[in-house]
Amino acid sequence: MKNTIINLITPLSIILFAVLLRILPHPANFAPIGALALFGGVYLSKKYALVLPLLVMLISDFFIGFHNTMIFVYISFLLTGLIGMWVRKNKDVKNIFLASIFSSILFFIVTNFGVWAMGWYPKTLSGLIETYVLAIPFFRNTALGDLFYTGVFFGSFEVILRLTTRAYPNKISIK
Repeated sequence: MKNTIINLITPLSIILFAVLLRILPHPANFAPIGALALFGGVYLSKKYALVLPLLVMLISDFFIGFHNTMIFVYISFLLTGLIGMWVRKNKDVKNIFLASIFSSILFFIVTNFGVWAMGWYPKTLSGLIETYVLAIPFFRNTALGDLFYTGVFFGSFEVILRLTTRAYPNKISIK
């Protein structure tokens, strides 16, 4: 019973924290969702890992507003969760850092393709190029936000895990 409660409270706490961070005022694209998707892929069970960031997006989009490129945003976070599942098997600081950068690039490519595909720019090669060029200033905040929140989520969790494991050996299980 105790592990069931912990396994339920952990994802719910993460969801609430990430929703709050996304709803509170922040610089454009400096949000925790990419880091949350990566974190979930590494530390949460498969049933939570891929659903968690999508649920956070859905809840926070309810407050912020929905738009016609949402599917591309959601797909990019789903792919980031899959990257996290790879990192789970190859977890070290370098791979977490590289996965965070790669996830930011993936988000940039997928979401801006979505902007172009949904007709915000002419459906020509020059329209596609214009979409990516005009999005470059937003990429910096995406990468910085992903790196910052990846550091916060992974760093905090690892510190808490090590402290808890020392205090209660053989009692901690993350599922």
